[in-house]
Amino acid sequence: MLLNHTEYHSSFDEAIKCMVECEHCAEACVGKAEMAKCARICLDCAEICRTAATFMVRGSYFVAHLARACAEICEACAQECEQHEMEHCQKCAQACRSAVDAYRQIASVAK
Repeated sequence: MLLNHTEYHSSFDEAIKCMVECEHCAEACVGKAEMAKCARICLDCAEICRTAATFMVRGSYFVAHLARACAEICEACAQECEQHEMEHCQKCAQACRSAVDAYRQIASVAK
């Protein structure tokens, strides 16, 4: 099913917000050996959210497939960031949780 990109504006916003928070978190974690895993997961999450936003804008036929993968990656990122008390990690975890909900909604609508 081809998605009408205007129907998924809020999901697009969640993807972009997650991407931004993940990029910020990764940048804050880079160079700290104990935060290497967090930084790497955040970079992966940011990249998949960026890609998802692009797929949404295009109304891609494959957005449901990608949304399922995004939900899984964002969930992993949220779990990692929740383990750390830094504000940037907590903001990232919140953005990831919101994105998970948006991606699951897309996956359930777009087959």
